[in-house]
Amino acid sequence: MSESLPLRDRYLALIDEIIQLTLQGKISSGEMVYQKLQKGITSGTGEVFELALSDRFSAIQSQVDSEKDELKKAKATRSLRAIKTIQTQWQRYGEQNKATEAIATAAREITTAAPDERLATFLRFTDPNQKQLLNVQQLQQLSKALQQFAQADSDLQQLSQGITRGLAAWQRLQDHLLSWMYEQNRDLGFGGVPGEHGPWATWAKQVKSELPQALFHTLAMEQSAIEFAEQQGSMTLSDWVEMALVLQYVQRGLVNWFDQQAYNVQAGSKLSISTFLTFAVIWSQLANGFGSTPAYSNGASQIMLQILRNFALRPYFPLYGGIFASFSGNYLRDALDYLDEPLRQVEKTQEKARILTLLGSSQRALGQYKRSIQFHQQALEIARNAGDRPCEIANLNHLSRTCVQEQNYTEAINNSQRALILSRQAGDRTGEANALVNLGYSEVMEAQKQEQLEPETYETAINYLEQGLKLSEQLGDIQSKALCFSSLGIAYLVIAQLETAIKYLENGFKTAQISGDLYLQGRNLAYLADAYYRLQNSEKAIYTGSLGMYLLEQIASNEWRQPAGLLTILQGQIGVESFQSFLQQHRTKIIAIIGVDGYDYIPQLLEEYKRDI
Repeated sequence: MSESLPLRDRYLALIDEIIQLTLQGKISSGEMVYQKLQKGITSGTGEVFELALSDRFSAIQSQVDSEKDELKKAKATRSLRAIKTIQTQWQRYGEQNKATEAIATAAREITTAAPDERLATFLRFTDPNQKQLLNVQQLQQLSKALQQFAQADSDLQQLSQGITRGLAAWQRLQDHLLSWMYEQNRDLGFGGVPGEHGPWATWAKQVKSELPQALFHTLAMEQSAIEFAEQQGSMTLSDWVEMALVLQYVQRGLVNWFDQQAYNVQAGSKLSISTFLTFAVIWSQLANGFGSTPAYSNGASQIMLQILRNFALRPYFPLYGGIFASFSGNYLRDALDYLDEPLRQVEKTQEKARILTLLGSSQRALGQYKRSIQFHQQALEIARNAGDRPCEIANLNHLSRTCVQEQNYTEAINNSQRALILSRQAGDRTGEANALVNLGYSEVMEAQKQEQLEPETYETAINYLEQGLKLSEQLGDIQSKALCFSSLGIAYLVIAQLETAIKYLENGFKTAQISGDLYLQGRNLAYLADAYYRLQNSEKAIYTGSLGMYLLEQIASNEWRQPAGLLTILQGQIGVESFQSFLQQHRTKIIAIIGVDGYDYIPQLLEEYKRDI
């Protein structure tokens, strides 16, 4: 077989040779075919061989189907059996040589890419959505392969050095990946008091490389990742790749660990969600900060989108979730906004629809109702075109909820009815539970607007809510269950059945704590304060109102002003001294939920509210 032939022709000749030797009886087993393939196929050229094999198979199959001469047909049939043996051994060859092929393919594509495309090409091979993701050992081999082609101080050499340094930094760090969880009084998550404790500070102490250490320190102090990136004017490609690999492995390591916490599924998935969101936002902020260096900015956006795509296809992706407990801290307060602009560059895919769903529900929590509706309408269209029925139903449910916030109750009822019909058609039980809740909730708020005070008017609406709660309990769906409790509590508050309202709102708060939905926690507490105020229980109104006000303000929700207004009225009625005394009585319970800093911040928030009146 001539080595001078074009590669495809050479592989066609190899296939024909194996077929002829088989027909002549000189190849009598699959093992002999495998050995011929090993000798004849050049590493990294498997796609070319596969195309040649497919072409030759089609030609022989066509000959078998159309040949009239019996002798020729018999020969063609034997050739077909021979080529099927080649296909079987090629599959075996492919399985056993996947890693080698992947490394060779990566090295070839990176080295042949245009210099300004090499970083983007490399990042495709670290994408967790790839079927053949290169592991640490394979990346080390890729680094050596790139070094063979590299000239001194070239971008290939920089890339190779960055891979080596990044893997070394990760290997130093991985033994300390989870140690911050065992610090005294340490809550799981990425929020908390800036400084020397928590994950970022722990990792900054352990990693010895200058750039990753500086980034971790920036995040530990809740400083801007955008400003950090803007200050890296002398950053080399090697520095950037090292930082990227460290961040990627930290994020994946955390998600893998949280996913394995089977003994506490809610906490495990909650923290996985928080990790995906946190790192996606950091990469988006870095992309913003590296704007003056297009290759670095585009690379950061590429990694962000890889993370979001991987997240969107996880079984626990929160189609109905809100802002999660460990996704907090000032530097992440408006973080989801950073995901908006890069997503505009992405084509209309199922993953994009799901991320837009999350953005829409988060914008509703922040009080940005117009933006929330825009996100959900866009997600609805994409999900419908992509055939993602659960996502389509979820967005109808979210639109219903947002329309209620805008007091557009007719549209809210329409959207929830559409969601209910579609969910029952599709057998989407989670969507059905949420649709029942939203329909009941919308009808309660519509009746209140019409000033219909007779309890009978609300019976049908409350029945929908109770059906939704029952279904969410059967499904074990914590997110939907939290929303059901909350909606029932508000409904009973509207019709002045205060004790029943308090029961549901307290259950709603506890369930939202389990799910980690900060918005629902704060919202339940705000309405609890209202219920206790109406019952003239100032002590509990102050306790629940203060907590609700703080939690809502921490996620930048405008709804913090609702409990702040009620607390201000209470303070005026009972006096500042009595108010402070009631607050002090619940100090221990409040600190258990929001910490000492949160407790100390409550009077400041009230003063801020008074100044803005």
